[in-house]
Amino acid sequence: MNKYIKIVIAAVLILTGLYMMIFTRSLGWGIVIFILAALPILLFFKNEYILLAFWQLRKQSMEKAAEWLQKVTNYQAQLHKSQYGYFHYLQGLTLAQENPTKIEPFMKKALEYGLNMKHDRAMATLNLAAAAISKGRKQEGQKLLEEAKRLDSAGMMTDQIKMMKDQLKMPSMQKHMHNPNMRQRGKFF
Repeated sequence: MNKYIKIVIAAVLILTGLYMMIFTRSLGWGIVIFILAALPILLFFKNEYILLAFWQLRKQSMEKAAEWLQKVTNYQAQLHKSQYGYFHYLQGLTLAQENPTKIEPFMKKALEYGLNMKHDRAMATLNLAAAAISKGRKQEGQKLLEEAKRLDSAGMMTDQIKMMKDQLKMPSMQKHMHNPNMRQRGKFF
């Protein structure tokens, strides 16, 4: 549903509540309708699909969270601007288990649009660091790990950050490193 339709519904409910209170003298029903008008206003700023996807993530159900996110077909028309970052963040988190190499653009967009919570920014930065390390960009990965450590004020991701730093210390196999047993192979074939 378009985000502006929710505002129209809220305006109609407010006008109906005013009509009930002023013209029909039903003060109780007018107040009930005013309270009901708060729901579309809340859903204008916090999209219902994003909220349901967060709920499914909390229950550790990535497939159902991805299903709720797929219902957002045009995120710029359906979501408030403050929710753009969380939409991309949730898409990246749902893809993280199946395709960890494809989450980098989603996390970059999430950080670009902005995430309100510090631990969400830390998680997005940690995922970017993991992607950078897996692609062989160790310096960028180190900088991103330091930023994630700075953002993780609650200490929720210290184990993951420590594991990633240990992974950085391990020597990497270069693409152009050759197997010494295969030196002569290919010269005469």
